Parts: sequence; structure tokens; C-alpha cells
Amino acid sequence: MSLSSILSADAIDSAIKDCQAPESFCPKKFFQLCGLTKKSPQDVKKVFGILDNDASGFIEEEELKFFLQRFVPGARVLTDKETKAFLSAADDDSDGRIGADEFQAMVLS
Repeated sequence: MSLSSILSADAIDSAIKDCQAPESFCPKKFFQLCGLTKKSPQDVKKVFGILDNDASGFIEEEELKFFLQRFVPGARVLTDKETKAFLSAADDDSDGRIGADEFQAMVLS
């Protein structure tokens, strides 16, 4: 399954363009622009599964760095500051990784 089977290519492009400059990535804004906030909890979990590159059940810091590239190959890598901010915004139990429920809560809240 690909992200474009859940989200429109135009919406993904718009979201990627909005955060091209380093330090301009905001997860909440990105989720709104790409249309993920309007999707069902099931679709959000499907997107989580695609973003969980190693299928560990969690999105770790290393996977978050390449978050934008999961949407568009060739997109920029998140800076360390953006990666840490993204992780801390979603990691409710402070275990250093984002679980499916934490991801869903961040996207749909």
C-alpha cells in the first residue's frame, strides 16, 4: 500500500512544498495540508504502518528523520531539531518512539 492510495498526490505535494526550508516543518500543519487530519482512524493507522519503515510497531527517531521522504522520494531530511520536536510532540509516554496510538492521537487531535 502506498500513501497516495490514502492521500491525494496534490495534497501531499502541497504539504511537502510548505516545509521545504530547514526548520519549517510543523507536524500538525503537515497533517492538515496533506489531508490526513480528515481521514478515518483506520486510514491514519494505515499511514502509520507505511511510515513504520522497519515494521517494529513504532516510529523511532531515525525513521522520523526521513519522514518527508516516505511521502515524496527526494524530499528533504528533517533536521535534528525538527526530528526531536516531532518526537517530543507525539511521544506521550516518553519512551523515545511514537506508537500507533500516539501517532493517531497527534494526527486526529
